[in-house]
Amino acid sequence: MNTMLLFVSAGQVNAFSSNARVGSRCGYRRVRPEVIAMAKGRDKLPEEGLVRPLINWYPGHIAKAEKKLKEMLSVVDVVIEMRDCRIPRSTAHPLVEKWVGNKPCIVAMNRSDMAPEKAKVMWKRHLSDSGFSVFFTNAQKGEGVPQLRRAALQAGTAMNEKRKKRGLLPRPVRCMVLGYPNVGKSALINRLVNKRAAKSENRPGVTRGLQWVRISSDIELLDTPGIIPMKLVSQLTASRLAVCDDIGEASYDNQLVAAFLAEELRSVSTRINGFVDMERIENRYGVQFGEMAGDEYLFAVADKSFASDTERFARRFLTDFRSGLLGELALESPDERETEEKDALGEEKRVPGAEDFSF
Repeated sequence: MNTMLLFVSAGQVNAFSSNARVGSRCGYRRVRPEVIAMAKGRDKLPEEGLVRPLINWYPGHIAKAEKKLKEMLSVVDVVIEMRDCRIPRSTAHPLVEKWVGNKPCIVAMNRSDMAPEKAKVMWKRHLSDSGFSVFFTNAQKGEGVPQLRRAALQAGTAMNEKRKKRGLLPRPVRCMVLGYPNVGKSALINRLVNKRAAKSENRPGVTRGLQWVRISSDIELLDTPGIIPMKLVSQLTASRLAVCDDIGEASYDNQLVAAFLAEELRSVSTRINGFVDMERIENRYGVQFGEMAGDEYLFAVADKSFASDTERFARRFLTDFRSGLLGELALESPDERETEEKDALGEEKRVPGAEDFSF
């Protein structure tokens, strides 16, 4: 019989059946679907395929900020949308184009030092062809920031030209910076101002309200909290956001996300040449992937080097990826048309039973 493995929590396993085939060393368990079907009283089993960890995170302050953000768009001249250079598609808010309308929109691809040159060239061409002005930045070190500032000023010149024709004096260009949590918005503003004008930490959810920051006599910036969609797009997108630390840690399980990362790195390395250096990753941990699944790789490395502590290695694995110790990596290519784009719009069916398991 073909079976599917669902990731569920230890507490959920205890509620099912003592006959479940359970792995005991991990924070999640692997349970045969017929056991789940019996426990939930279902007439049929879920479809084949892996159900990704369900990720849900939508703090109340973001809901309020999104409403205020849409109101403030009417008074800004230029919008800078910050994205994570490793996952430019996943960090593109699906409603930004609708919100921005005809206003100039600049895409700042942050953490550009962590992505391979091939990925940057591909995304630059793709976004430029789509009508965006694209700049690559490393907000922590200030790389690319002066060029971004000049572009924002230039994009706002049309506003002052209109004011001049109406007999009004010029005013500073008003620029809004928006993006997902922890993509580097506040760090960018601090670089532009050359001081700590916006609170910045390496974790999502630090900026809680909208705040104007005067950069100079000719430009003002509106810093915004990280904005994620009201309906959290697809689980693949959510998993990539978790991997890159672009949503809060409280919304996911480290071991599930680390297992997803291991699987994703191997998958990308086989699909897209030059995006992932698997040899470097395998040499770092001393374990070859071979035919192992992502969770099996976590077990293998934990057994070899972390005293079988899978949680400890999961955290280390995620930290190594996020800090660039696994090399320059990118998880998304503009040439791939993801089925998850449909899912983000609610056009794709959910896997039956997936809605019953959340973490």
